[in-house]
Amino acid sequence: MKLLYQSHSPYARKVLVFAHEAGLADRIEVVHHETSPVQRNEEVFALNPLGKVPVLICDDQTVLFDSNVICEYLDGLHEGRKLIPSTPAVRFRALRNQAIATGLADAGIAVRWEMERRPEAVRWPPLLEGYLQKVIASCDYLEANIANEENVDIGDIALATALSWIAFRNVYVFQATRPRLSHWYDRFCSRTSMTATRLSGDTVDQPLVTPDVSGIPRTAAIG
Repeated sequence: MKLLYQSHSPYARKVLVFAHEAGLADRIEVVHHETSPVQRNEEVFALNPLGKVPVLICDDQTVLFDSNVICEYLDGLHEGRKLIPSTPAVRFRALRNQAIATGLADAGIAVRWEMERRPEAVRWPPLLEGYLQKVIASCDYLEANIANEENVDIGDIALATALSWIAFRNVYVFQATRPRLSHWYDRFCSRTSMTATRLSGDTVDQPLVTPDVSGIPRTAAIG
């Protein structure tokens, strides 16, 4: 299998951590691709009309995209304990945590757009604050509800990789005031799956276009 990957994507890292936890990492060729809403990667677009990684090219050449879909596919390839549980109570807790992680990563990326990636003249502080409040509320929720379960599942993987990106990009210092969450996070980050997949690199964007007469760049609203 071939995984189109980006070394600073929380969603791509989630898939690769999942592959390590499932014992499948040695079956996957990882190919790094830079993607950005303002920089078209033709190889990625040829496989995923959304132009985003991760993308998995399966052994039979089936192409899958979206980290949730890829992780579910990978979970069907190994003989070990499933990382997406089937028992309803455990399954829906794991899927709920995955949903929180996805929203946390989405909000964090939006914060970073308003903090540094969008041209300063068109940044909107109230929007930044709105997205930052989603990050803060998510961390508050996790501080109250995180649990050190014996068996790692998709929810744990999604949360750890989303939080790792928040920390990597200095979006929000959750470790300073949330001891339970910080302890859980530090413990998970010591796993081989995490140490083998560290985030690295900078986002590569094309220069955004000059604002039009309305004062809003045509590409600045993307992402």
